[in-house]
This record gives sequence, C-alpha cells and structure tokens, in this order.
Amino acid sequence: MPRPMTDGDVAVMTGATQPSPLSSPRLLVSSTPRLVTEGLSVHFGPRSALDAIDARFGPAETVSLLGPNGAGKSTLLKALAGVLPPTHGVVRLDGTPVRRPSPAVVYVPQRTGVDWTFPVSVLDVALMGRAARRSRLTPFAARDRADALAALERVGMRRFADVQIGQLSGGQQQRVFLARALVQDGDVYLLDEPFAGVDVPTQELLVAIFGRLRDAGKTIVYATHDLLQAAVSSDRVLLLNRRLIAAGPPRDVMTAPNLRATFGGEAVIIQDDAMGGPP
Repeated sequence: MPRPMTDGDVAVMTGATQPSPLSSPRLLVSSTPRLVTEGLSVHFGPRSALDAIDARFGPAETVSLLGPNGAGKSTLLKALAGVLPPTHGVVRLDGTPVRRPSPAVVYVPQRTGVDWTFPVSVLDVALMGRAARRSRLTPFAARDRADALAALERVGMRRFADVQIGQLSGGQQQRVFLARALVQDGDVYLLDEPFAGVDVPTQELLVAIFGRLRDAGKTIVYATHDLLQAAVSSDRVLLLNRRLIAAGPPRDVMTAPNLRATFGGEAVIIQDDAMGGPP
C-alpha cells in the first residue's frame, strides 16, 4: 500500500517512461510572451470546458499542459491555434487577437482523430505542411518536395515516403505528423498528446526535436496526462482541470496539493528524484 502523499513527491501515471531531459543551451531571446490568454473560457452548450484561463507562453520554451482526460487540454490547444473560438476572453498572438488559424502557429492534433484509410502517402502528408502558405491551385514546387523529404529524414521516415500513411505503426505515424509540422516552419508548435501510444525511441526523438526547436527560439506547447513525461521534458508545466490550477517550473508546481487538485486519486506516487532532485 503506498505511503501518504507529501509535498516532496511527484505523481506519475501508470506505465510512464522517462525520456532524456531538455538540457542544451538556448539562444538569448525576448522575454515578451508570444501567446497570451486573458480570461479564456470555452463552453459547449451548458458544459464548461475551460474557465477563465490566464496563461502566457514565451519564445524558446517548452510547456506541457498536464491534466486528466476531460481537463480541457485539447480545447485549450484548439483555442490557441485559432480553430476554436472562445466563448469569453481572448487569445493573443504577438499582441494581436487570434480569430483564425495563422501560418505562424503549427497545430498537431491527436492521431485518434485522423482517418488513416485516406489514400495519401507519407510524403503527401509531409507536404501538407506547405499547404497553408500557398494557394490550393498552385502545385508543390521541387523545393517543397525537397524540404518535405528532408523533414522525413530528420524523423527517420524518409524510406517510407511512398507508403500509405495508414500502413504505419502509431509511433511512425506520429513521426510523420512531426515531419509535417517541421515543414510548416512556424514560430509556435501546439501538439495534442504527441507521446500517447508511441514507443520509447519515438518519445526520445520527440523530446530531442522539441529541444532543438526551443533552442532556435520556438514555442512548444503539448498536452499530456503523463506526469513524469511533463516533469522531465518541460521548462514549465500548466496544471489544468477546466481551470488553471498552477503554472511554473515542474519542481515548483508539481506539489502534492496541486496534483491532488488536478488529478484527485488517479495518480501513482513516486519520489521526486524523477525530476533530478536530491534522493
């Protein structure tokens, strides 16, 4: 039987795995937030998905949205991406209210929401990263194809370029989604449960690429319910359960009271040395 939770503990969901932490040096960039939410609320009829969220996301940082299923993580990402309008409040990108998707913001949805039977190849999916920046009537240029193949190479998927996307494993599909995101070359990357259902090598690849994007001054925000993943692969964590419970560095906000407020009794308890702290 587990011992009682203390403020020195970290809770992790059963089955979590631990990738390499983000540790490479970063460029000196402006501290001005790139994305800001002010009193952001989203309601679906009488049901509230998000309540009065005030949050900031700066350049050159990786932020995890951490909470149980139904906490509003996906809803917040869609609002940040401009694909879901707020019921109340506002989202600002570089100071301008977000009312529609922007080429500067790359949104990667959950794999479970994709029709994997659609007859497109891995290369076709990667090329979709250029679709938002060009007319639908304009064919892809040779440079677009070269950039898509280069992105597939970065994620270890170039040799699958001609394979139909539905023939891949879950981890391979997530790699292709990441390649499409890299082809978009945005300033902000919003990813919904990118670590869900993928193997350890793919998790490690995702963390490494997030680190390189962050070091280049990009903003990375991803949703997860895996506490250990968030603790070791984020600069900041937002604990979310329809409202914002806490925000800040993992060690500061992933305390027992905050985790109880976020997850209730759904977590398994381990020592806080998972975050690199003293034993």
